[in-house]
Amino acid sequence: MTLASAPGDAILETQALTARYGHVRVLAPTDIRVRTGELVAILGPNGAGKSTLLRAILGLTSTTGQVMFQGKPLPRGDAVAVSARGVVLVPEGRGIFGPMTVEENLQLGAYRLGRDKPEFERRLARVLELFPRLGERRAQLAGSMSGGEQQMLAIGRALMGDPKILLLDEPSLGLAPRITAEIFEKLATLRDEGLPILLVEQKAPAALKMATRVYVLSLGRIAASLDADQITSHEDLAQYYFT
Repeated sequence: MTLASAPGDAILETQALTARYGHVRVLAPTDIRVRTGELVAILGPNGAGKSTLLRAILGLTSTTGQVMFQGKPLPRGDAVAVSARGVVLVPEGRGIFGPMTVEENLQLGAYRLGRDKPEFERRLARVLELFPRLGERRAQLAGSMSGGEQQMLAIGRALMGDPKILLLDEPSLGLAPRITAEIFEKLATLRDEGLPILLVEQKAPAALKMATRVYVLSLGRIAASLDADQITSHEDLAQYYFT
């Protein structure tokens, strides 16, 4: 295993984190870290435990070990408290509210703001600057938009919560390559602005273009920790997938 290095302090770190579904352990003791200003990609084959790792970080499944965020343990089993700390997930499948409008979905992302209208407008302006298409469709029902637009909305809604770190689970799922490239370009912009990102992604080439570092997950354990530029071909990556 090659251990990667990067500047910045660790904002998120797992320590011997495991996860179970019932009596079945699906994630072996796992240590990962995301540093300030990084986009870290979790890659691996189907069934490797990538989404489970995100769920374990958020405390949404039975776990042992510890998750540290900004130097303090994250609450376990309390997704609202985790979100309030600034750890925000864009789930697989987007999780938008289809019968509600684009603007109503974005308002829900900022629900903790209460009546702070100036801050709401500041966040909304930033989201619409990042995703102008959402501004064009503010009054449209979210469920009537294309898959790519819905993914933009899911990310925008997460940003309305002013995350300190953004977790994304398979944001390219079901999207055409052109739309995937557009969304990943926006994620790269957020990375460049200093927002730490932890990305679970099946489309490795797209993720590698913007990742700082990569963890390869195989059979529920970390098979490699690498700087993204160490992976230059499918063969480089495939050697870790089934080790």
